[in-house]
Amino acid sequence: MGTAAMDGSVLMASLGPRPAGALSPAMAGVEAYTDAEVMLRVKAGDESAFDYLVQKYRRPLVSFMYRMAHNAAAAEDLAQEVFLRVYRSRQTYEASAKFTTWLYRIATNLAVNHARDTRKERPEVTVSLDEPDEETGTTMDVADATMSAEEALVRRERLAAIRSKVEALPERQRLAVMMHKYQQMDYKQIADVLKLSESATKSLLFRAYETLREQLKEFV
Repeated sequence: MGTAAMDGSVLMASLGPRPAGALSPAMAGVEAYTDAEVMLRVKAGDESAFDYLVQKYRRPLVSFMYRMAHNAAAAEDLAQEVFLRVYRSRQTYEASAKFTTWLYRIATNLAVNHARDTRKERPEVTVSLDEPDEETGTTMDVADATMSAEEALVRRERLAAIRSKVEALPERQRLAVMMHKYQQMDYKQIADVLKLSESATKSLLFRAYETLREQLKEFV
């Protein structure tokens, strides 16, 4: 079997069904390890360690990719490609930075390339009724007894406006906002991913949020 096929089979096994919170016996007590230490176990040949990282970061990565690609299937494919690259790079991995910084640098490069390659193909930003509200965690199609139809419409319009304005930000600002707001990454992590200084990252986010506040005044 070729290397690519072997890598793919390992990834598919990691993405397969697994009861919530279940870990392989080899990874019992893994919570005591940092992600970088777990990745070093992957480097040493422990495939259950890779399984653990896939299970831990799959949903956050799919969410991050969806915000870039606006397409659920593309988001799944891009997230899978991130994990393939992580696995293929395992032998050269060095725990000199946080694992999440390394992971999101791979994800960001893929997302940016995909956005550039498909810019002319992408439809206008739309709001999925099945996508949870970032603030409440509920979906639009779930009835809220405390919210009138008019209030629900206003909220839907507000979310659509936010997504549209974030999408229209300059590329680096958009990526910084997504990592800061939606992935809860701190300034240093974002700076490392974007290869900027921490002060430059703070300025980047300040400009992005000022632009959003100005453009979304009617919804604030």
